[in-house]
Order: sequence, then C-alpha cells, then structure tokens
Amino acid sequence: MVTQLKLGDISVHVALKDIKNVHLSVYPPTGRVHISAPKQMSLDTIRVFAVSKLGWIKQQQKKLQAQERETRREYLDRESHYVWGRRYLLKVVEGMPTGIQLKHSRMVLHVRPGTDHAARQSIVARWYRDQIRAALPGLIAKWEPRVGVKVLRVYVQKMKTRWGSCNPCTRSIRLNTELAKKPHACLEYIVVHEMVHLIERHHNERFRARMDHLTPGWQRYREELNAIQLAHERW
Repeated sequence: MVTQLKLGDISVHVALKDIKNVHLSVYPPTGRVHISAPKQMSLDTIRVFAVSKLGWIKQQQKKLQAQERETRREYLDRESHYVWGRRYLLKVVEGMPTGIQLKHSRMVLHVRPGTDHAARQSIVARWYRDQIRAALPGLIAKWEPRVGVKVLRVYVQKMKTRWGSCNPCTRSIRLNTELAKKPHACLEYIVVHEMVHLIERHHNERFRARMDHLTPGWQRYREELNAIQLAHERW
C-alpha cells in the first residue's frame, strides 16, 4: 500500500511493507520524504512518527538545497573532471582507439571523428566504472577477513541517491560509479560500510561499534561524501 501524508507544506510518501521497523529517508536533490513502515502500522501512528522527526526532515532538506552540484558536462577541451579526488582538465583527441589516458594534469579522451556528446559521455562513464572495478579486488580481499564476511558479488553502477547498497541475502554489494571521482579513502569507507551492513542491516549501536573498531574516524569520510559536489543529474 502506498499513500501520501501532508505535514504542513511537506509531503511524505508512505509505503507499507512486510518489514519490522520504520525507515525514514530524505532524497536528493529536492528533499523528497519517504517512509517505509510495517503493514500493520496505522497511518495515525506513522503521522505521529513523522511529526516527531519534522525538525530532522527540515534540516536534511536544507542541507540538500544548499549543496552544490556539478554543472552539466559537455566533454569539451579544458573542462574539469575529477579522478580519485584530483582535478584534471579534459583534452579531446580524435583518433583510434577510443579510451582515456591520464597525463599529468590532463584527462585525454580519445574518440572517433564526429563522436557526439552521448557517446563521449558513455566512454567516460565506462572508464569511471572500470576504475572502481580495478580497485575492488584488493579492497575486498583486505576487508573480508577483518569484517568477517564473504562478499559473493559486487555490482558497479550509476546510482542517483546512494553511494552504495547491499543485499545480505545474496551477500552482494552495489557501488556508485561516482566514487571514482572522490578520494580513494571514500571508496574504501563505502566498501567497509556495505560489508558491515551484510552483518548489521541497520545503523544501530552494533553497526556503529563495528565501524568504530574497523575504521576509527569513519565519520569524516561520511561527512566528506556529503559535503563535496554531487554529479549533475536529470532526476
């Protein structure tokens, strides 16, 4: 069952599911509010819960509205692009084979003559995805014995609202290709974060205690990911 609640000028999207706990989320870029709640919970109870969280909801919406976002990329010469937290200026070279090279402070994009914007974007997106995939085997091997969990599958894809997610049932994790633009430590933090979620599904005290033990100071990486620019998206 899906319905809407109104809290003054705030609309709350409510989905009743076969779950045990209530989950509240505020999604970018506009601050859309979503609540997932157990099927048996009444709308009045959900409304009381939402009202109790109204201050937090407004705070999160204010943060999202204040965040800067990358301008739309045109994939033209001297355009700024980021790789592992470092800024590069794009240089487009027509020729074969297609691909990307990093040379000093330049990202050299090799394309076929006449390659349009969409094709250039696809080449760059695929390259970013490959950077994540290349970095993962070492990170997974490093953290599996430390976390005490076996990751059976890793997916790398463009994600609009999350840096990562996981499925404890299939022992799989998903990572956002945008992480290839951020400092490498941010990717490692998200990998550990999702691996811990394979054991502890919620952000409870046990989850935080595991994160504190495994990666002391992990909150600074979370803050860094929340503070730096988000990619331009057609949401």
